[in-house]
Amino acid sequence: MKKSWVKKFLIATAILLGIVLLANFGFNFWLKNKLPDYIKKNTDYKVSYKTLDVDLTTGNIFVTGITVNNKNPQNTEVIGLQGTIDTLKISRFGIFDAVFNKRISSTDLLLGNPNLNIILAKPVDEKTGKKKNPVMFENIRIHKGEITIFKYTRQPFLKIEQLDLYVENLQMTEESVENKLPVVFDSYSIKGKNFFFRPDNMYTLRIDKITTSNGQMSVENFRLDPLVTFDQFKQSYPQKKQLFQFSIPKMDFKDVILKKNIISLSQAFFYHPNLTVYTNSATKPSNKKPFNFEVDLNGVKLDHAAVQLIKPDGNKLFSAKELNLNINELKFSKDTSEETIPIRYRDFNITGKDIAYFNAEHIICESFGLNPKKGEFRNIAITSPETATDLKLHQLAVTINKWETIDKKLDLEINEILVDRVNGVFKAQEKEKTVPKKKEIKGIQFPLTIKKVTVKNSNVVYDKENQPLKFNNLNASLNHLEIKQKSDGTGLGVNVENYMFSTKNFTYKTKFYNMSVANVEFGNNKVKIDQFAMKPLVSRAQFIKMIPVERDLYDITAKQITAVGNWNLFSQNKFINASNVNIQSADANIFRSKIPKDDPKEKALYSKMLRSIKFPLQINNLDVKNSVLVYEEDTPESAGPGKLTFSNFNMNVKNLNSAKTKGKPTRVDIKINCSFMNLSPLAVNWNFDVANSNDVFAISGRTTNLPVQGINPFIRPYLHVTATSGTIHEMLFNFKGNPEGINGIFNLKHKDLKIAILDKKNHEKKGVLTAVANLFIKSDSGKFPEEVTVENVERDPTKSFFNLFWRGIEDGLKKTLIGKNVDKTETTVKKAVSAVKDMKSSVNELKQEVKNAKDQKQHDDAQPKKRKGFLKNVFKKKETPETE
Repeated sequence: MKKSWVKKFLIATAILLGIVLLANFGFNFWLKNKLPDYIKKNTDYKVSYKTLDVDLTTGNIFVTGITVNNKNPQNTEVIGLQGTIDTLKISRFGIFDAVFNKRISSTDLLLGNPNLNIILAKPVDEKTGKKKNPVMFENIRIHKGEITIFKYTRQPFLKIEQLDLYVENLQMTEESVENKLPVVFDSYSIKGKNFFFRPDNMYTLRIDKITTSNGQMSVENFRLDPLVTFDQFKQSYPQKKQLFQFSIPKMDFKDVILKKNIISLSQAFFYHPNLTVYTNSATKPSNKKPFNFEVDLNGVKLDHAAVQLIKPDGNKLFSAKELNLNINELKFSKDTSEETIPIRYRDFNITGKDIAYFNAEHIICESFGLNPKKGEFRNIAITSPETATDLKLHQLAVTINKWETIDKKLDLEINEILVDRVNGVFKAQEKEKTVPKKKEIKGIQFPLTIKKVTVKNSNVVYDKENQPLKFNNLNASLNHLEIKQKSDGTGLGVNVENYMFSTKNFTYKTKFYNMSVANVEFGNNKVKIDQFAMKPLVSRAQFIKMIPVERDLYDITAKQITAVGNWNLFSQNKFINASNVNIQSADANIFRSKIPKDDPKEKALYSKMLRSIKFPLQINNLDVKNSVLVYEEDTPESAGPGKLTFSNFNMNVKNLNSAKTKGKPTRVDIKINCSFMNLSPLAVNWNFDVANSNDVFAISGRTTNLPVQGINPFIRPYLHVTATSGTIHEMLFNFKGNPEGINGIFNLKHKDLKIAILDKKNHEKKGVLTAVANLFIKSDSGKFPEEVTVENVERDPTKSFFNLFWRGIEDGLKKTLIGKNVDKTETTVKKAVSAVKDMKSSVNELKQEVKNAKDQKQHDDAQPKKRKGFLKNVFKKKETPETE
């Protein structure tokens, strides 16, 4: 039984094999003789070949000497084929799919010496809206191919010569499938020459040679060239912002893999790439699709790259002649595209030379280097045709502690910034004054910290609104800077924990002044200023013509100014807290002319002015030592300016403040000791409370042994009065006041006081008026002069504090020298002066009458003599003829 079963099985197997062999022989016979006709009748192609072998059991096909053509070359619904193939080998051909599904599928496809022109069919089926994909091959091999592909419009699309290609596990997807690449494969090998690719009507891509060896691809003479000029691009593509031109003499890749939505390769090396980007000012549509692919580049290098960005007007925006780039583990994905820095990397290094940027400012950098830990830029030149900025910077170096992305924001911590040898002029552009708008700065993690900023050996002029600040030999150090957004959202604020800067021969020029300092050392707890000077740039006459209303003109010098304490002037929370400020050997001249119009603005008292300071100000002790203060004032009627001099001026101010420091006293006490008019000592005590909104103040003082002639430099040109003799043995005043006025007591001890009243035109003494005035002035006060009360002295709110103080002194002088009933006395004086004027007028009239009488008498006396002479001449004339 067992032998019979085995025998039957062997016979059945033999019969089956025989049938397969006969079928295979028959099918091959049919294919060799009938396939071309079948293809011609049932497909869109005409095919001929020399040999054909088909193995039905394996699905392997081997064909030689193939020629293929389209029956209807004008039919764009199918792929157009025209050319020859020396050898075609297909492994595991899907016969069932070919017969019933009209789809060609195979595991392996080998084309030997193909020379084909391929015309692509229309890319979209009008009914289904999907791409046709009638051919599927897992592995493709092409040997010495000459392939030219055209679009269905007969426009050249792709061409390559001497193509040797191997692609393993090739897969294609429909275009409608998102987040996947249209073509993916596991491995590849490609060689070819004269590669041409035209993806659209804007660009052509050409490659001279492509080779692959052991997974390493080399590309020679890569070129991406635009098909249109820049002017044509702007006209034909108004919605596109950029036009590219790109060439690379040589580039290498390794391990290129396309899988699902991932593009990966390693060791990409670009030799001497040259990129030109033309930028268009047109607005690009906002319907930008998100980037749904992931790019992994394990090593990217650029060697001697050149880059140019061209502005819409044809001029350069940016250029770099020699860039070198090395990036390790570069990644770009949908997630990173939404971050401030849209890529991630393990490490990078960038160097470059001859970098130039041309916009509102022209910036040229000779060389730079940058990596995640540090950056250095050398020989930078910054110029601006619009603002006349011209700066040269020898070195800008940055060291970085942290540079990473957290929650899609750049988290940056800088260790140090070094700025070395900046020279030139920076001119700030004038901006229109607008209300700051709220603007949130995205993409950066605040606060941004900088541990140290150092500026060395610099000479800079900062010019804003034609008011230049000149820094010579500038050196600065700023420690622990914090940059953060302002609480009101209008910009950025800076906080500096510790700083110090120094400069020599500092100057600052304004419209009216040139300020200079021989040496400045300024820090957050110490200030030292040597040889300060504030000198007018115009004469007094010019100054008067240039100002619309009254204004002081200053001429100030100081040997040294120092301050000790702590303060913060950079952050939003500004404050000044100084323990001591010292001003040595100041010389201040203040000139005011009454020729311009009065300034109608209300003048605040000093307590209100201090209170209006917006940040906490506290100076425990302010000393002005060994100084001189001169005040000069003129009027349209004055013969030159009146002059007050305070020499050997020493002032101490306690607790100068803005009433904004909690727990600190707010009363300001001022003590002044000086020599008045270089003749007598003057002591003044003055105080006010900054926190008191009523702005009350108290001021008292004493001067002794003042010869009254000493005040002539002030009263002579200003009041047209001069003191001819006398001495003020003591003057005391004690006033209190507020913004409404001043009151108090005044005491004057004087002797032998005499004055002279001068003519306003010729400045000569007026004898009668002088005599009358001296009749009413108390020339001697006695040993114990009586105090007078100063009261009801109203303040002119458009005048300064010192005007109010002077009016109090003036009121005290009037009441002391003329009498307590000043108004009545003044009326009497005026009447006396008027009477004198009337008397003088009567005398002048009398003199004129006497003169007229004398003239008449002389005339009358002369009349008889004239008549006698006339008659004598008449008689003489009559006698002459008779004699003759």
